[in-house]
Amino acid sequence: MPAVTLTPPTDSAQRLPLAALLALAMAGFITILTEALPAGLLPQIAAGMQVPQAWIGQMVTVYAIGSLLAAIPLMAATQGVRRRTLLLSAIAGFAVANTLTALSTHFSLTLLARFLAGVSAGLLWALLAGYAARMVPEAQKGRAIAVAMVGTPLALSLGVPAGTLLGNLVGWRLCFGLISLLTLLLIAWVRWRVPDFAGSPAGKRVSARQVLLIPGVRPVLLVVLAFVLAHNILYTYIAPYLASARLESRTDLVLLVFGLTSLLSIWITGVLIDRHLRLLTLASTALFGGAALVMGVAASEPIAVYAAIGCWGLAFGGAATLFQTALANTAGNAIDVAQSMLVTAWNLAIAGGGIVGGLLLGQFGTGAFSPAVLLLLVATLAVVWSAKRNGFAQATE
Repeated sequence: MPAVTLTPPTDSAQRLPLAALLALAMAGFITILTEALPAGLLPQIAAGMQVPQAWIGQMVTVYAIGSLLAAIPLMAATQGVRRRTLLLSAIAGFAVANTLTALSTHFSLTLLARFLAGVSAGLLWALLAGYAARMVPEAQKGRAIAVAMVGTPLALSLGVPAGTLLGNLVGWRLCFGLISLLTLLLIAWVRWRVPDFAGSPAGKRVSARQVLLIPGVRPVLLVVLAFVLAHNILYTYIAPYLASARLESRTDLVLLVFGLTSLLSIWITGVLIDRHLRLLTLASTALFGGAALVMGVAASEPIAVYAAIGCWGLAFGGAATLFQTALANTAGNAIDVAQSMLVTAWNLAIAGGGIVGGLLLGQFGTGAFSPAVLLLLVATLAVVWSAKRNGFAQATE
């Protein structure tokens, strides 16, 4: 009888640490839920706090400012801290912030709590991709990041609508309190199943300037700025666009189509990203451009609009995973600082989408959205195409 030789599985055949990666996905879910829920409960919060609704809108603004200001400085300052300790600190920030939000009777304290939540979000988003990448072999980085990022589309498509419904039924304060309870359960989950990693030793820590000089980092950040700016011009002002297309009464259905196709995009991205990151990025950008073109030239055709929204969701759903994986592959050991820069670029694009979209809407109407988005996506496509050696490198067998 011949001897049987047992060989260890290859990197690509090893199973993903799903319990740990899903804990990271839950962290992302709580982050997005904390960020977006005030928009869904705006009238109730305004009535409860006895302030104008416009003031409650600033709860989202202050949150974004916290993320924007904190991500790079915090990540640069904590490079030597053990990663799980840092992750738990970021998650605990949400427990504190949402508890304060639930209990606060003073609007100034509520804004302070929202700023703290934004700071925690900036730190968490800077950690997630690098944490997921550390858990798996090189050949599985993209798939691991895709699993860790699945909480984002789930929160947008299911969590925020469900939270809004729950807030209407039981009150907005209890809703934020339940998020705090969910956060405490997540802390226990992270302690139980998520592995710990050492921080960077003193001699290997890098500054933001050093990271920017790594070949490929700047192209990825430029792509993030242009692509996410294009997305937010449309997404922030989707309601007036739909009104011009005579679909204002179907905004909920349109956003459901976008959310469901975004979830499908995450799955497709997770399956293909480790071998076809460059191709997926080019295809997503081209598909988004096609959707924007249809939204511009066929705005009076409901079926065409729905199809374009679906294609837009397919293009956008996996984008964060694509960009974070590209940056992880490019930055190497400087991944956490690089990801904090991506968080900053993403938040700048969100703010820019509100500003640029508002100017376009005020000066030219919704018809200006499509040409502006197409211009940004052509620039995105050009940067991705030119970054085939560093940033969005050609896959190697």
